[in-house]
Amino acid sequence: MRKGEVLVEKPTLLLPPGSPQLDGFDFRDAYQQQQDMITNFFLVRGIEFPSLKYNNKTYSLDIFEDRLSKAIEQYTQDLQKEENVTSGLVIGPEDCWQFSVLIFICTQIVRSADNDIKSFRNRWNR
Repeated sequence: MRKGEVLVEKPTLLLPPGSPQLDGFDFRDAYQQQQDMITNFFLVRGIEFPSLKYNNKTYSLDIFEDRLSKAIEQYTQDLQKEENVTSGLVIGPEDCWQFSVLIFICTQIVRSADNDIKSFRNRWNR
């Protein structure tokens, strides 16, 4: 289990559309070439990231030595016991964890878009 957080914030520079900054995701090749490949991977699947800065910080990596179904059950129970509503359990293959986390981030952005737009309109009308 990989524990950490992803901060999504406005970059300090204005970027052209479709140019997200992906920091802390441990992509192995030359950064710009790899980032272009990743952006294209998502675009082909109909996913486009806003030009924001996505900073992943991994705090710990724990190995659970049992079946995946038991790991899911254990970590789900742990989150429920803690009544943790700010964390999520993302399940995916270890060799492409970055994509699992990025897809999770996209779903969270889409889920919050309506409320974010309403909040923005309310601030604008004041």
